[in-house]
Amino acid sequence: MSKLLYIVDDDRKIRELLRTYLEKNNFRVRVAADGETFLEEFRASANDISLVILDIMLPGQDGFSVCRTLRSESDVPVIMLTANADETDRVVGLELGADDYLSKPFSPRELLARVKAVQRRYSVAEDTEPAGRYYRFKTFWLDSLERTLRADDSDWQTLSGADYDLLLFFLRHAGEVVPRSHLMVHTRGRDMGPFDRYLDVQISRLRQRLGDDGKSPRLIKTVRGEGYVFSAEVSRHRGLPHDTP
Repeated sequence: MSKLLYIVDDDRKIRELLRTYLEKNNFRVRVAADGETFLEEFRASANDISLVILDIMLPGQDGFSVCRTLRSESDVPVIMLTANADETDRVVGLELGADDYLSKPFSPRELLARVKAVQRRYSVAEDTEPAGRYYRFKTFWLDSLERTLRADDSDWQTLSGADYDLLLFFLRHAGEVVPRSHLMVHTRGRDMGPFDRYLDVQISRLRQRLGDDGKSPRLIKTVRGEGYVFSAEVSRHRGLPHDTP
C-alpha cells in the first residue's frame, strides 16, 4: 500500500496542487485547512500517517503550535512550509522538532524530493545485527527499534526523526571526525547552502537532549575547520541489564 501523507495548509489551491501531484507519484494524501482539524484526525489514524507537510501560517493554532503538540505525542516526520524569507521561522521549526523545511514559493517536484529524502532517512529496517538493537554510551541507552533514548536516571524519551538519525549516525561513526558536509548530506540528502543553519540547529538540539554543554561539550565535539567527532565509547547490546527499567 502507498504511503499516506497529510498536508496542512489553509491555501486551498496549494492543498489541491500538492494533493494532485503527490497522488500522481503514488502517495495517498489527506488534507486539512487548519491545525485543530488535522490534530483531531491525526489522533484517530496516527499509525497510518507516514509524514506531515505543515504550513506555519494557519488560522487558529499556527504551525509552530501544531508541531509542538505533534512532538509531544508522536515522532511522525514533519516538513514545515514557510512564506517568511527570514530564517527565524526555519530555525524555530527545527528547534521544535521538524525534520526539514521548505520556503514558499517552491515547486511540487522539490517537495517530492524532500518527502522521499525524509522517508528514506526515517525508514527503519529490523535490526538483525548480532551486536543487538541497543547502543550504550556514557550513561545513555538508545533503542534503535523504538527510537527511544534514556539516561540511567531517567525515563525513555521518544526522539524525533531528525534527532534519532543524527544521533545514530554519530554512534555508528564514534571517534571519527565527520565533515559538516557529510552530516548535511546524510541528514538532509544534500549539501548545505552558505547561510543554511539546519545542521547547527540539529547539533544544538541533540546536545541539549544529551545534556552536552555547547560551550564545553563532552560528547559531540567541534573540530574547528573540519566538522564534529563523537568522543564517547559506544557498545552494542542485544538486551538491557536486568536493573535497567
